[in-house]
Amino acid sequence: MHLARLMPSRYASLVMFVSTVLSSAAAAAEMPLKVSDVATGAQSRVRLTNTASQPVTAWSLAATSQAEGGRTHREVFTVDGYLSELTHGLPGAAEHLERLMPGQSRQVSIDTQPAGTTVDVIAAVLDDGTAIGDAQVLGEIFAKRAKERDALKAVADAFKEVLPAKHGADALAALKGRFTALAQRDDSIPCRAALEAVQTFESKGTPNQIEQSLRTYAEFVTKQYELAARHAQRK
Repeated sequence: MHLARLMPSRYASLVMFVSTVLSSAAAAAEMPLKVSDVATGAQSRVRLTNTASQPVTAWSLAATSQAEGGRTHREVFTVDGYLSELTHGLPGAAEHLERLMPGQSRQVSIDTQPAGTTVDVIAAVLDDGTAIGDAQVLGEIFAKRAKERDALKAVADAFKEVLPAKHGADALAALKGRFTALAQRDDSIPCRAALEAVQTFESKGTPNQIEQSLRTYAEFVTKQYELAARHAQRK
């Protein structure tokens, strides 16, 4: 009987302790992005500001509005720009898809939203792998990064195996065959980009020029893979 009377009290204390810990963790993990200047209509957009001391490499925004019949409509927009550490400034690189540096603000376009829409940051990933926010959204971000890491590894490995053994047009033909098969199995951006690259190199001219182009691209893909391997790990 004495033990039975003590158990509810102990349970209540445990609940209070867990609540305190969770509240402290939530306060410590403050969202590093602030939303301002929300514009709706045909050119819906928001301004994001990085208030952290390190780059924000990925984020998800939730746009919430009231639909007909009093229902709530919610759209999620995710950007993952960790690879922009390498691609920044390259031809074709999209600035709005790049990571956000400390103190930097950027206007971000979103799909057309009705008047009264609210926009919140629901997930963010910092450069060191710290992840803050919605667990499901963060899980999707890191799952996509892992898939991209594996695809980049497959491309880098193909270069590593072919280039030491073959040169010029022979290397080009071997890589073209490898990447064609790879793209058929995995239609991800790294695999398709590698295939398109070697197809472009076919018209580069001399065997030496072709080989130089292949080696330059191989070095770049290897750096991408190394970056992807680092950022696929959640802290």
